[in-house]
Amino acid sequence: MDAFLWLSLPLFVSAGSALLCYFIMQSRMDAALAKEREMLAEVQAKLRSQQGTMEDRIRAAQEETRRKALEEFLQEFRVEERSYMRESRTSFSKKKSMVLQERLFFRNLPLSNWIEHEMVVEHSGDQSSLPPSVFTAKKLGEESEGALTRLLESFTGPKPMLQPTTAGD
Repeated sequence: MDAFLWLSLPLFVSAGSALLCYFIMQSRMDAALAKEREMLAEVQAKLRSQQGTMEDRIRAAQEETRRKALEEFLQEFRVEERSYMRESRTSFSKKKSMVLQERLFFRNLPLSNWIEHEMVVEHSGDQSSLPPSVFTAKKLGEESEGALTRLLESFTGPKPMLQPTTAGD
């Protein structure tokens, strides 16, 4: 039995040391795996943040490109202006006006017709040489007031006195 014990003891020790090596190596592998997972998580976080900033940069670059394209497009539009003095005379008056004409162009293509803006600079008329008008405000008001008074008198007799009213009535 002694011999059996001496033969089994090295087998038992080698099996124990094999188990001990296995558990030690397993824990080392778990530690290395944890470190790798930590590094992977850091790299993924950096990648996500870089991806977000790249998307923002791309969006900003696209907006700036659109804005520049729109500015360049709008710079192709231009307004052509010309002006001259116009003098119109009638037998009774004389009128001087400045005429400003504008036209919209895209590159060399006209987009609109000439649009005129007339600004009167000087207007003179000889009122004494004008024939008097039959329909002046003073004559019309006097005539209508007289006719209304006569119409009221024919229905009611003498003209009633009008009483001033207050806001509270």
